[in-house]
Amino acid sequence: MSFFIHPLSDVQTAAIGAGTRIWQFVVILPNARIGGHVNICSHCFIENDVVVGDRVTIKSGVQLWDGLRIGDDVFIGPNVTFTNDLYPRSGNVDFQCLQTRVGRGASIGGGATILPGVAIGDRAVVGAGSVVVKDVPPDVVVAGNPARVIKKLISKESDR
Repeated sequence: MSFFIHPLSDVQTAAIGAGTRIWQFVVILPNARIGGHVNICSHCFIENDVVVGDRVTIKSGVQLWDGLRIGDDVFIGPNVTFTNDLYPRSGNVDFQCLQTRVGRGASIGGGATILPGVAIGDRAVVGAGSVVVKDVPPDVVVAGNPARVIKKLISKESDR
């Protein structure tokens, strides 16, 4: 086995890349796809229709719901909240699951909330506690509720 799964986790998928570490009290459903050299900290949940790229860090207390696509080299801070239904109702099995994308090299600060159907651009930074209600362009910092661009970043794409 070329990855680590803590014995106190419930990992049902076989699609896990080499070098990945999955810590205690993590639940991953059977159809999720996890890249290589990913670090999934304790108390995380990953649903079926989720794709996680390579070299991603997912800190404690994060749930990844159906429809989420996470690019390579992404950082997701503790207790980040992703959603996939714009109009949630208890028992509604016919809801429209919206796809949310997090671009390569993006960072999402702890406690941020990401609404369904948005795209976070490559190398973008989402400030801690922010509420992202619309697409975030590449190479910017957003913060606040709702999240707004507060700074443009200089891309170091040639460094990758």
